[in-house]
Amino acid sequence: MEEQKFFEDFQVGDTFKIPSKTIHDGHFLFFAGLTGDAHPIHYDDEYCKKHMFGKRVAHGLLLTTMTALGGSTLSSYVEDSMVALMSQTSSFLKPVFIGDTIYPELEVSELIPKKKNGVVKFRAVIKNQAGDLVLDGEHVYLVKKRST
Repeated sequence: MEEQKFFEDFQVGDTFKIPSKTIHDGHFLFFAGLTGDAHPIHYDDEYCKKHMFGKRVAHGLLLTTMTALGGSTLSSYVEDSMVALMSQTSSFLKPVFIGDTIYPELEVSELIPKKKNGVVKFRAVIKNQAGDLVLDGEHVYLVKKRST
């Protein structure tokens, strides 16, 4: 197990990468199977030809899942200190299509000390292969302090 990080070990500006992924049809199909989301904007090429994007677009919530802390380089460092995900928001700025490669990351944006724990806010972003910001959001976690 990696050396554990607790609330006191975080600093505003700390950045944690999440491995890049090239989006493919399997991501769409798996997400549909998990959620039941069968909107044609994600699956029907003919429908999409008539839509403003012209081709199938990734689900917003699929993209949001790609910012999960558990998939980041931070994950193994907070096994002992992570208490709970408190909230999450996402703004979808540009569409993501099959074949796009996405680059998610988390950056500590705010630290709020509490009595026994602390709140760590992360800015969650995804950029595409062109460097365009396609998702901008926030994750808020309750994290144990090293000493209580």
